Amino acid sequence: MLVVLALGGNALMRRGQALEFDVQRKNLAAAVTSGLAPIARKHQVVITHGNGPQVGLLALQAAAYKEVAPYPLDVLGAESEGMIGYMVSQALANAISGLEIATLLTQVEVDPADPAFATPTKPIGPIYEDGEMRALASHAQWSFARDAHGFRRTVPSPAPRRIVEIGAINLLVRAGMTVVCAGGGGIPVIADANGLRGIEAVIDKDHSSALLAEELGADALLLLTDVPAVWTKWPMSEGEPLGLTSTDRLRKHRFDAGSMGPKVEAACRFADRTGRFVGIGAIEDAEAILEGRAGTIIKAEGR
Repeated sequence: MLVVLALGGNALMRRGQALEFDVQRKNLAAAVTSGLAPIARKHQVVITHGNGPQVGLLALQAAAYKEVAPYPLDVLGAESEGMIGYMVSQALANAISGLEIATLLTQVEVDPADPAFATPTKPIGPIYEDGEMRALASHAQWSFARDAHGFRRTVPSPAPRRIVEIGAINLLVRAGMTVVCAGGGGIPVIADANGLRGIEAVIDKDHSSALLAEELGADALLLLTDVPAVWTKWPMSEGEPLGLTSTDRLRKHRFDAGSMGPKVEAACRFADRTGRFVGIGAIEDAEAILEGRAGTIIKAEGR
């Protein structure tokens, strides 16, 4: 079975933790041991991952150095994809001896006319208090949105249209490799008369993962996060978890665009277009989700 595993940002960072490398490495090692490795021992896997906190930190570091203009988000996305891909592949190789792993920088084409460029919604970077948010909004001209614990910077999140390196990924998969790719949703690029060029955005990793799973013909897609299932309302105390459900029933609920909304939308799209298995839940429950024993399992209506 070919399984696409999409790791949420909590695989590396949990709320309130410092963005230290050692913290991220330890969190990822635990996530790989409990969540990824049990599946990778039995099935072929392709792994994607989030990069919101990391690309936000890189943007802060770039803005702090005044001798050169800050690097654009597509370049910072490539940097974070390389860094996190390195950590994922190393943790997985340490967990499963002899596993052949390829980590691939991945460009993803978007539409320059996508309305997302006019409405930044993708949260990146750390959580700020009100005073810090106002200072950065004024100084750096960044957009912000309220988070459950404060404020986070928001950037455009256009829909993925094409995975540029899909041919190379397919070759690696057919060769039996475990592939780490499309990290952070992929490096956002647009096509023009001169070819491809980067654009200032961060693509949602769940939408890119669903597109990747569809183009690879994957048997299953798991969108892994830090909650055990999709909840009907948030906070969890005000709602209830959804187990086996349909795309039509899920679409009757409203989910936050900055958290569960993209996961649900991506999962429903994959289920409707392919009819294949898709689940959402906690990283440590990954194997149980794949077996239908945990998480939210989503089926296309009538299938």
